[in-house]
Amino acid sequence: MLRSARWTWKPLLITRRHLVHVLPQVERELDLWRGRAGEIPDPELRRQALSSLTHKRFHCQGGSVFATRFAGPFPGDDEVASRARAAVVRFIVALQTISDYLDNLCDRTQSLNAADFRQLHQSMMDAISPDQPRAGDYYRFHPHREDGGYLEALVTACRSILSQLPGFPGVQKPVRRLMGLYVDMQVAKHIRPEKRVEALEDWFARHRAQYPDLRWWEFAAASGSTLAIFALVSQAAGQGPSPDPPQRLVGCYFPWICGLHILLDYLIDQEEDRREGDLNFVSFYAGQAEAEARMAWMLERALESIAGLRDRHLHLTVVEGLLGLYLSDPKVVAQGLQPVAGALLRRAGWRARLVHRYCLSWRRNSQRLRPHRGLPGVEPIQREKLLE
Repeated sequence: MLRSARWTWKPLLITRRHLVHVLPQVERELDLWRGRAGEIPDPELRRQALSSLTHKRFHCQGGSVFATRFAGPFPGDDEVASRARAAVVRFIVALQTISDYLDNLCDRTQSLNAADFRQLHQSMMDAISPDQPRAGDYYRFHPHREDGGYLEALVTACRSILSQLPGFPGVQKPVRRLMGLYVDMQVAKHIRPEKRVEALEDWFARHRAQYPDLRWWEFAAASGSTLAIFALVSQAAGQGPSPDPPQRLVGCYFPWICGLHILLDYLIDQEEDRREGDLNFVSFYAGQAEAEARMAWMLERALESIAGLRDRHLHLTVVEGLLGLYLSDPKVVAQGLQPVAGALLRRAGWRARLVHRYCLSWRRNSQRLRPHRGLPGVEPIQREKLLE
């Protein structure tokens, strides 16, 4: 990592912009979709939609960091930057809400049908393809169908936003490739338990030549992150710093940042996944020491690749935010994962440790407040005081 990137305060300033300028917009969008989810006629679909918006709300809050490209002192029309920020927030919230909702449907309903999972996830392919006809009838093979137009509305929101972004045609091809990998992984991961590993290994075999240094579960983890898509779409909005070439940006995120993202998620969810019978990619390492070594290697590769990006401070913010958010979760202590967390934070540097301490403090304060509102666990009036 370049010395200037190691010692700069800029990622912390980006974090402040995220808190002050972006998160309030995210909350408004999430509340709109929560209202729409509450009107879903089918009780099971309604329950899963509301559950995803409640328990996975932080996915949208974290992903929205890419909208900070338009929340600072950039040259040009402030009104244009404000519109770009709003569009990026709306897209990230809508697409991530689809992802979290479908993840719940695949994990927590009785279907184990690959055709069902692929048809459900066709909604995500449609969401990032505004120039192509929709597949429609996403619940064709699903046991529950009546969602009152909820999923269709989320897809429409994504398509409408992307069709108006000036730079989207230039990034649509890599976005479609990344989404294709995401869908393939989700389908293979959720079929009958005895067939999942074989399906994922066969799928990786078709891509191994391009990623010879990865294990199959590391490739699957990288495929399960939406961060690279969000990074590309934020550049396509056409405001903020000069964009990085799409392929260079993708090479930074996939597999390194995306892989680290999902491995951190699985690291802290190991006990929960054992209890629920869900596939956990971290469980395929020989032990905690190997998991730590491989994740540290992915972190180093991520930091090395970020150093060459024009907008590197934003992408440093993403990596350091991932470490702070996931490694501050109480599940780290509950599962004895402090050695892994400490090693990763030391490798990431002083800013990551500072973000981690902030996240620990935020979580402690959140326990005393009503959960899942605004900044998670912070009442609206208290959020305003926090951001002053």
